[in-house]
Amino acid sequence: MALFNKNKKNDLGATRQKATKVEMKAFDYHPKIILAWAKGIEGHSELLNYLLNNGYKELVMATHAIRLKEKARTWLMKNGYPHLMAFINAAEGNRQATNWLLKNNFTLLYNMAIAVDGDPQGFTWLNQNSTQEYFFLTRIIKDVKDEIEEGHNDIHKRSQE
Repeated sequence: MALFNKNKKNDLGATRQKATKVEMKAFDYHPKIILAWAKGIEGHSELLNYLLNNGYKELVMATHAIRLKEKARTWLMKNGYPHLMAFINAAEGNRQATNWLLKNNFTLLYNMAIAVDGDPQGFTWLNQNSTQEYFFLTRIIKDVKDEIEEGHNDIHKRSQE
């Protein structure tokens, strides 16, 4: 979405207005839900189905957004999860999204994002200030994002899109 898209500077104001009209939902989950989400990101579809069928659609959509599905990214923005979209964009190196997380006091998501993006300070912060399930989740997301990046950089692979 344009809120964190460095290529659509002219749309920034309009998107911010839209994002403020939707109530931002909390990022507060039981450790077992975080672990289920991590395993779902890894590819365990049964756990993604469990999350979807038990009121955690946002985590399923975030999983698809991590895997670069534009419809999921749009869904997150329209349904009260701009902070999850900012996390994903920041994890992809978008500095505007990284700054937004800091400015809006999403310290956990900020540190997760910089860790995924390759800054070891993020993992250091998570190790000292978070719980093991968030450290594990971040490691899984980093592995998936690294795999996606490797696929994009491999001239021998064709895009799945």
